[in-house]
Amino acid sequence: MEDQARRESVPAAKSGRLSVPEKKTIQIIISGKVHRVGMRNCIRSLAGRLNIRGEVMNLPDGTVLVIATSDPILLEKFVSMIYGCPRAVIRDIEISDYPLTHFGDFQVKRIEP
Repeated sequence: MEDQARRESVPAAKSGRLSVPEKKTIQIIISGKVHRVGMRNCIRSLAGRLNIRGEVMNLPDGTVLVIATSDPILLEKFVSMIYGCPRAVIRDIEISDYPLTHFGDFQVKRIEP
């Protein structure tokens, strides 16, 4: 009798599918000693481990720009892991929302002077 009550109290899945977390895109600007220290490759590696899509590039002003798309919880983890990039000395990380952008993978971009 107890098993039957337990089964009845478990709600049935509406469509039988697990819900997919909603995607979000953010822009990250990293300042400090972040050029010529392997920062872009470190960020690409972190993104690969977390299945984050997007791009990273050095900007002429000495900062690094990251555009990243994933679910919000993974993006938070990604940002916190950036501080662990070796040889970089991060002074500041600015995070802002960015229009939802779908990327096929995570790429290192080079800006031509």
